[in-house]
Amino acid sequence: MPKVIYIDADGERLESDVAIGLSVMEGAIASGVPGILAICGGSCACSTCHAYIDDAWVELVGPPNEIEESTLELASERRASSRLTCQIVMRADLDGLTVHVADNDG
Repeated sequence: MPKVIYIDADGERLESDVAIGLSVMEGAIASGVPGILAICGGSCACSTCHAYIDDAWVELVGPPNEIEESTLELASERRASSRLTCQIVMRADLDGLTVHVADNDG
């Protein structure tokens, strides 16, 4: 099963196995990753699962689609590497994906 490495706002690292086909957000919720609130439950409507994709992974993960792009406008401190973790579906080639959790409380 592929692993995702979550780095929270305090710099704490948490590794979690996330099954292929599940979202990075679902993996974070199942593992209790701080800062991934997922208030809308993964429907791409709230930006409370906002994270920054580590530079080494940005190209492989790919860009947001139009709906995610518009929802990211709600995110605080948006960056070029911003993604909603509910919209990133795990695949085998994402094993080791590193995401930095944004400040989703603000």
